[in-house]
Amino acid sequence: MREQLLAVEKVQAIEWRDGALYLLDQRLLPHRQTWLRFDSAAEVSEAIRDMVVRGAPAIGIAAAYGLVLGARARAQAGADWREALEADFACLEQSRPTAVNLFWALQRMRERLVRLKDGDDALALLEAEAVGIHVSDREANLTMAQLGMELIRKHQGNPQVLLTHCNAGALATGGFGTALGVIRAAHLEGLVEHIYVDETRPWLQGARLTAWELAGDGVPVSLNADAAAAHLMKTKGITWVIVGADRITANGDVANKIGTYQLAVNAMHHGVRLMVVAPSSTIDMSLESGEDILLEERDGRELLEVAGHSVAADVHAVNPVFDVTPADLVDYIVTEKGVVERPDSAKMARLMCRKRLH
Repeated sequence: MREQLLAVEKVQAIEWRDGALYLLDQRLLPHRQTWLRFDSAAEVSEAIRDMVVRGAPAIGIAAAYGLVLGARARAQAGADWREALEADFACLEQSRPTAVNLFWALQRMRERLVRLKDGDDALALLEAEAVGIHVSDREANLTMAQLGMELIRKHQGNPQVLLTHCNAGALATGGFGTALGVIRAAHLEGLVEHIYVDETRPWLQGARLTAWELAGDGVPVSLNADAAAAHLMKTKGITWVIVGADRITANGDVANKIGTYQLAVNAMHHGVRLMVVAPSSTIDMSLESGEDILLEERDGRELLEVAGHSVAADVHAVNPVFDVTPADLVDYIVTEKGVVERPDSAKMARLMCRKRLH
C-alpha cells in the first residue's frame, strides 16, 4: 500500500532548498501556483499568520524551518546568538494560537538546541532536526492513511459516500495528508463511490484546496455549501465524515476548522461515523478538555470581503475560525501510533504511552 500511495502523490506545499524555505502560496490556489521564498524567522511567522501556509502539521514544519533561518542569522550577527534566538521563538509562537503542532515543533527545536555540545555544528544539527520533523510527518501520514482506510473497509466493504471539511491534505501537511490521506488510500482500494467537500467559509479551503487536490487525483468529488451538509447526509447516503484536527486534548475533544462541531452533531443524528485523522503531535495531553483550548478569532473582514471586494452589509462580523467537537461525538481518532475508538481520557493516555504502532 505504501508504494501505491507514494506513486500517486502529486502535491507538496513546503520545500527546504539551498538553505531557504519555499512555500506554495495557498491564498492563490487553485488558479495560480506561486512559490515564495523565505529567509528569516520573521518572514515565516508572517507567512503563517497571513495564511500563505496553513494546516496544523504544515504550520509546525514551517515554524521549525523558520527557527533554522533565525538561528543562522543570529549566529552570523554575534556570539550570544542562542540568547538572541529567543526573540525568534517568541515571534513564531505568536503567529497563530490554536494549532498545537506549531508549539510542538518549536519545542522539539528548543530541545535540540539544549542538547548541543561544545564542538557541535549547531546550525547543521538544527537544520537536520527541522528536516526530520518534515520527513516524519509525511511518514506518519502514510501510516494513518492505511489505518483509516482499513476502518472504512472493516465497517463497509462496498464503495462509500464520504464528506470532508476544510483541507487536511498534502497542502496542510508534510505530504500526502491526514484526512485526505485516508480518502486517497480508500480511493485506491476501490472504497470511495463519491466524496462531498464543504466549501469551508470564509477562506474556502474546501472549495479552493481540497476539491483541487481530490480532482487532481481522479477522486469523484462534488463541492457543496457548508449549510448543505445535513441535507446531504439525509439524502445522499453518506456513511463517513472524515476530518483533520488542529488540537486534540487529553480527553479526546477535537479542535478543528469552524463548522466541524456542527458536522459532528449532524453526523450523530444521521448515523454517520466521524473519523478524525491527525498525527500524535496534534494531541496536547497538557490540556484536560476542549474548554482549555485558546480558539483563534480572525478579522471580521474575512467574512465581509472576498478577494478584497465587499460582499456583505457594513456590519460587525464575528469570525471564529475553530470550534471544539466533544469526544462523545467522535467515533475514531486515527494517529500514526494507532486508532482510538470512542475516545476518552484513559484511551488517549494509553495511546500516547506507545512509542510506535503495535
